Amino acid sequence: MSISKPPLALHPDRLFPADPKVRDITRELYGLVRDLPIISPHGHVPVEWLANDTPFDNPTTLLLTPDHYTNRMLHGAGGVDLSELGVPVGSPISPDQARRAFRLLCENWRYFRGTPVQFWFESEFHDVFGVRVRPSAETADEIYDQIADALTKPEFRPRALYRRFNIEALATTDDPASDLADHAALAADPSWDGRVVPTFRPDAYLEPARADWAELTARLGEAAGIEIDSYASHFEAMRRRRQYFKDHGAVSTDHSHSDARCEPLEPKVAEELFAEALAGKISPEGATALRRHMVFDQAKLAAEDGLVMTLHPGVVRNHDLEAFARFGADVGGDIPHAVEFSRALQPMLTEFGNAENFQLVVFTMDETVYSRELAPLAGYYRGVYVGAPWWFIDETDAIMRFRRSVTGYAGFYKTSGFIDDTRAFCSIPARHDVARRVDCSFLGNLVAEHRLTLDEAAEVAVDLVVSQPKRAFKL
Repeated sequence: MSISKPPLALHPDRLFPADPKVRDITRELYGLVRDLPIISPHGHVPVEWLANDTPFDNPTTLLLTPDHYTNRMLHGAGGVDLSELGVPVGSPISPDQARRAFRLLCENWRYFRGTPVQFWFESEFHDVFGVRVRPSAETADEIYDQIADALTKPEFRPRALYRRFNIEALATTDDPASDLADHAALAADPSWDGRVVPTFRPDAYLEPARADWAELTARLGEAAGIEIDSYASHFEAMRRRRQYFKDHGAVSTDHSHSDARCEPLEPKVAEELFAEALAGKISPEGATALRRHMVFDQAKLAAEDGLVMTLHPGVVRNHDLEAFARFGADVGGDIPHAVEFSRALQPMLTEFGNAENFQLVVFTMDETVYSRELAPLAGYYRGVYVGAPWWFIDETDAIMRFRRSVTGYAGFYKTSGFIDDTRAFCSIPARHDVARRVDCSFLGNLVAEHRLTLDEAAEVAVDLVVSQPKRAFKL
């Protein structure tokens, strides 16, 4: 028996429940949110793309190279060496290399079946670029040429796509010492009517065990206009740089360490450990203690300046040390691990969790903590929100598990709204569409089970797309 292969087409009911009654309700709810603007309060799209509005080079560096989900699956399942995929982002790649990498994507398409990567790419191909053939070894060049031709046209430049994607707000991720020149240029451009804001990401500056930490500390001081020779001066430099970011539109800070623990030290102990770190003599235990103290002080500063604090610990970065040595970070080699929040966050939340100006959005890649820890924490502390599934768990079934785990303990209104967390610019609409479809499916079930009325579910569906990300991130 042979089964014909249809052209690339997107079913209008994809990801919806199989039960006809629930599917009808889901369709009605999805119709309310399908075309609402995208609010993206955490992501990694380079601001210079929009500031300069430079045409994209080729389909590979736009669609494939920035997407570490795709890189890791081609490497792990397809046996493709990362060097063949144009990584790291921004590295030189010839036209022949770009085409070869795209062929590898299409030749290994079967490995993406049933994954969010398949959904995202098919949505990009179909909706953004008008591709109607399914990826395969035979169609790779045809798809590549069609997308490459599109990228030469004005309607496929970064700003045009931003508007076409109906993005209302987009956050980037930025080094604390950045002068944010591209953000300033974009904001001052009279032809620009979008909203792109920076995000303060101080992780590297809060890790005294790093070999380059003293160098980074000096860089931070230079940016802040202060000599950092003590912990007190480091704290003041952080305060100044946070305010600089806020003055340039930032609404949040982003933190990712190996654990969530934050414990304040006595001032004298903090100064002693800081001096040891500057001299390169701090022990691993001392570096961990100082880092946890500094994260606590980031919460203290958040309660002062009002920047939303986001926290996403629990990942072994650059697990493949050989790949890290060859290509650097962010090529797909990060692996999650178990994480604990209840005791780890207690010092921070005891001090700031109910403070007027403090908001903390906690993300995880460890699903076991949703109902056990994060939902109860958000359900009690006024300033705590549960971050939407992301990174390794921003896929259909995990988003549904998230809603089932969190809603009973924290409700809908102590969650963050969807976060796309991506460098793959053209996948942003597809990623948000997945969340909207799954959330409407979840709400449709609640209506079918008579746990919500249709009007209540409709209001929640819209709020999850519009109100919640604005509320959680003070947009």
